Amino acid sequence: MATKSELEHFFATEFTQADFLIEEVGNRRATIRKRITEAHLRPGGTVSGPVLMEVADAALYVAILGELGLVAMAVTTSLNFNFLRKPASDRDIIAECTLMKVGKALVVGEVSMYSEGDQEPVAHAVGSYAIPPRK
Repeated sequence: MATKSELEHFFATEFTQADFLIEEVGNRRATIRKRITEAHLRPGGTVSGPVLMEVADAALYVAILGELGLVAMAVTTSLNFNFLRKPASDRDIIAECTLMKVGKALVVGEVSMYSEGDQEPVAHAVGSYAIPPRK
C-alpha cells in the first residue's frame, strides 16, 4: 500500500505531467481533484470529454497504487465511459474511485465524477488495469 504523501511524491518526481490533487486514498478508494481552467473547456463552455476521461483514469491509477503500492507499470486495459450531464465550467471536477476487484493480474474499478459542490454525477466510468508480474 502507498500513503497519500508517498503518492504525491511519486507523481511529483516520476509522473510530473500528472495534473491533479489527491484528496484521499486508502481502503480500495481514492478521491482526486482536477482544477478546471479555460484550457479544459470545449466550445459551449463545458469541461471537455478528454479531460473527464483523464480524470477517471487518474483516479483509478491513484486508487490502485494506494492499494498495491508503487506499481508504476500498471496500465489501463479498458475504460468504459458514460457522460451524464454538463459539468460546470467554473468548478473543479471531483472524481471518486472505488476498486471493485483487486486480483494479481487485473484490477477493476469504477469512478464517479462531479462538479465541485454538486451531488449529481456528471460522468461515470468503469475501467480495468493490468498489473505487471511481481519479481
